Amino acid sequence: MDIRLEGIGHSYNGFEVMRDITLDIANGQIVCIVGPSGCGKSTLLRFIGGLERPEKGKVLQIGEPPEGSLNPLTFIFQDFALLPWRSVSGNISLVLEDHGIRGAEAKTIIEDVLKRTKLADFAKALPKQLSGGMKQRVAIARALAVNPAVMLMDEPLSALDSQTRELLMDDLVGLWTRKPFTAVYVTHNLAEAVRLGHKVVVLSRRPGQIREVVSIEKPLEDRQFADPDLDRYQKQLWQLMRDEARAADAELLNV
Repeated sequence: MDIRLEGIGHSYNGFEVMRDITLDIANGQIVCIVGPSGCGKSTLLRFIGGLERPEKGKVLQIGEPPEGSLNPLTFIFQDFALLPWRSVSGNISLVLEDHGIRGAEAKTIIEDVLKRTKLADFAKALPKQLSGGMKQRVAIARALAVNPAVMLMDEPLSALDSQTRELLMDDLVGLWTRKPFTAVYVTHNLAEAVRLGHKVVVLSRRPGQIREVVSIEKPLEDRQFADPDLDRYQKQLWQLMRDEARAADAELLNV
């Protein structure tokens, strides 16, 4: 299933936060969105996921979700959103219970996503027993359990230390390599964007508009930590964002 944004525009309390955003998100691609603070990145993600409606424009779903998809659009947040009294398996089973899936069918799905996210040995653990990286793996496993058409990822690694972020990025690349998925990934971190994105959408300061869409040509599975090829893309993104970010910081201080 593809996603198409057509002429998206929106304001909050008289402040225009985004203007005329038109973008195609192709099936099987990870599209990263970067831009200065306050440019509307997370708001745009909520529009795609249907949590809010834009004042202008429309979000189109083109084609059918994958067979057996329970939630075509599924969010992964930075705060993990795990229930502390439920085990790892219990947190994953929750999204299946909402669809009436229990027993042997649920067990098969849970075992599959635990294996794919390297959590098979932690099925009975409670969230308080897990590191931040492990908690985010559980959130990813929970999202995969509903077989989404598109995963909507809002700063999913921002609460983690740099070493754990690198490990999680490796995990996400491994998951995509074994079974490609579609994702829209919002981040402030340019290194994450060039490591994970097939395309990186650079938004301007408020009102957010698309300044440029940068395609990362190197295959996702060939990208490495401290990759000089990716450094070049990261510098390109920063050149696009630097003056915008500086101006956005000044605007935010004056609000």
